Amino acid sequence: MPTFKYSAVGTDGRTVKGKIEASSQGELVEELRRRSLTPLRVEEKSGSGGRATKPSRPAPAASTGGPPVKKGLSMEIHIGGMKPGVRKKDEVVIFTRQLATMVGAGIPLLECLEILREQAASRQFNMLLGEVVASVRGGEDLSTSLDRYPNVFTDVYVSMIKAGEASGQLDDILLRLAEYLESTQRLKRNIKSAMTYPVVSLVLIFGITFFLMIYIIPKFKEIFVGLGVELPGLTKAVLGASEWCENNYPLIFVGMIGLFILLKIYKGTKSGRTQWDWLMLHLPVFGNLFQKVGLARFSKTFATMLRSGVPILGALEIVADTSGNVIISDAVLNARENVRKGEPLNEPLAQSPVFPPMVTRMIGIGEKTGSLEQLLDKIAEFYEEQVNATVKQLTSLIEPIMIAIMGLLVGTICLSVFLPIFELQKQLAAR
Repeated sequence: MPTFKYSAVGTDGRTVKGKIEASSQGELVEELRRRSLTPLRVEEKSGSGGRATKPSRPAPAASTGGPPVKKGLSMEIHIGGMKPGVRKKDEVVIFTRQLATMVGAGIPLLECLEILREQAASRQFNMLLGEVVASVRGGEDLSTSLDRYPNVFTDVYVSMIKAGEASGQLDDILLRLAEYLESTQRLKRNIKSAMTYPVVSLVLIFGITFFLMIYIIPKFKEIFVGLGVELPGLTKAVLGASEWCENNYPLIFVGMIGLFILLKIYKGTKSGRTQWDWLMLHLPVFGNLFQKVGLARFSKTFATMLRSGVPILGALEIVADTSGNVIISDAVLNARENVRKGEPLNEPLAQSPVFPPMVTRMIGIGEKTGSLEQLLDKIAEFYEEQVNATVKQLTSLIEPIMIAIMGLLVGTICLSVFLPIFELQKQLAAR
């Protein structure tokens, strides 16, 4: 019967190494699981007389045709070329779902990572996983390896992986993490779909109006001056606005860029970010949507981390950091301080206007009955459904509003052009 050398994670989170006789790698993995160990590396000893020869260590990027990985390069070099938007996030979601499936099937973690590295969709993610493989092969925990890439693997992600390693339930934690990431992605897509139409419509309205004011209206002005017609008040106002835009359009664009830069700087300050986030929660129409999104994100993240075994104080700190809104973050941090003192979680949340009574009462009931994770899941499901319904309502409401605004602007400009023509017809008819 062959002898295998193994490296695995114990329930205390430490790496354990040893040797076991087993008929196959599958039997070895089952034996390690019975001992509450999660396999990281498995190697069959070779050589005569039971003397093991150390297998040759492959390069970090492996010899599978993938790009070589230079150990020690910073994450910014490797991930800098990755688009920070949807593609990178989708790759992490797919990676997590596939890793959960493979680890749950009993495949050793190192082998799973090597397979996923080989089939990574982008070169940058391939290189990142190459470094992760090299770190894990060197005896590091998976959570420690992933923690080097905070722009790709968030605090929530790393903390849950660490909890899975400590509890010996990495496969279950990975499944929960994949479901959490997929749910978060759905929520973000809903928000984008709600915001895309009005933003694009406003840009088009501004562009069309500016084009008419700069290029079309001045030509009519020359015609009106040549005709010598007395211009109506509306036409004078539109011609005046057109002349101002024509003379000052460089200033308009510079002012818009400057305003955008000042807004970014202002939002970078603590007071500015607080006031901006307060404004987002009190916007007409959209404020209610942003509040529901924040509550859904808070509940889902908190429930997922608690169920994964992350301590409540650590979970609250991470939830506050990932809330995306300073008002919600401050309320969660106040609640964390209460919990640290041994007081209830729901009381400081109830003092924040962001958290409705239904949410705080359900959290209070969950604390008393020991079912906090389940009730947080219920809250998350409720607000995710509310977000979906609100997005549909906004989409159906915003479309006619944008059409009306565009029609009003274009109609006003057209009317200002036709009024002098009507006046000219009256004068000609009077003669």
